[in-house]
Amino acid sequence: MARAAPYDRETALESALALFWDKGFHATSLKDLEKTLMMKPGSIYAAFSSKENLYLLALERYFNASRARLQDQVKNANSPLAALADYLRSFARLAPDDRARQACMLTKTLVDTRSTEPSIAVATQRYLSEIQDEFSAVFRMSQSCAELSDQLDANRLARRFQANVTALRLALHQGMEPAAFAELAEDMAREIEDMRLPQNG
Repeated sequence: MARAAPYDRETALESALALFWDKGFHATSLKDLEKTLMMKPGSIYAAFSSKENLYLLALERYFNASRARLQDQVKNANSPLAALADYLRSFARLAPDDRARQACMLTKTLVDTRSTEPSIAVATQRYLSEIQDEFSAVFRMSQSCAELSDQLDANRLARRFQANVTALRLALHQGMEPAAFAELAEDMAREIEDMRLPQNG
């Protein structure tokens, strides 16, 4: 009797992430997981314990990738404010087949599970808060290098920025016409740049 091929955990998690992001927790069936992961039900449960745990692992993977993307943007930019502005513009540069053109997985998850799956909803809210903290940290970096007024509340700015990112992702998900979307992203980016303090000397 032939033995099943061993699974690759990273590949399985990436496949699960794509499936869950597209369909959500409740709409994803065990049959969907079998087909996408190319694993039998017993193997899925042996590897990941439960559908809920697999979803949490996929959600963590999504969060870590999102945070790394922002951190790379900051590291490679000329300034913190420039990083935030280009982060917004970057959504208009996504390839047509890029998964990131969907609505944010965290936002979709919160809508899908808030009243039905408390453990998933709590994890999602924590990740959203941590992403907001990342945005706050970049605004504080901008203040520390004197390109942004220290009279401004970095947390308040981060909440607004996160709301703008969510709005952009939703517009992409709904299929906004590319030129109109680029204009929307550009308007949001310029709002960030317009906060820059005049440089002396």
